[in-house]
Amino acid sequence: MTYSISEVAKELNLTVYTLRYYDKEGLMPFVERTPGGARNFKESDIDFLKIIQCLKSTGMPIKDIKDFISWCSEGDSTLQERYDMFTERKASVEAQMEELRKTMEVIEHKRAYYRTALDAGTEEIHKSNRMGNFIAN
Repeated sequence: MTYSISEVAKELNLTVYTLRYYDKEGLMPFVERTPGGARNFKESDIDFLKIIQCLKSTGMPIKDIKDFISWCSEGDSTLQERYDMFTERKASVEAQMEELRKTMEVIEHKRAYYRTALDAGTEEIHKSNRMGNFIAN
């Protein structure tokens, strides 16, 4: 079974424009075309696009994704490169998660600050510690 670009866009929650951009950037050399030039996506193409989406969501540059696609087409001789790339991505995502955890701590602190002020009906409740108030605001 094959899928049109609009069906794939809908399935992956992307725009047709994004898929065309990926194609233009060389991220979809695996997608076959009809004699008229329309893209015919197979289930395996959609699975590969999900990997591309995953890599994009980690902030990986298009150039590096292109390298990955190239390595895939080269076969087993590039298994180490692909493994190393995903190891680096894992470390990058873990660092992003740590930054988000710290951000969440600040947000939770601010929520508690404002919840206390709301319950008291005033921010004056926080004014007893002037330095704390300066930082807390």
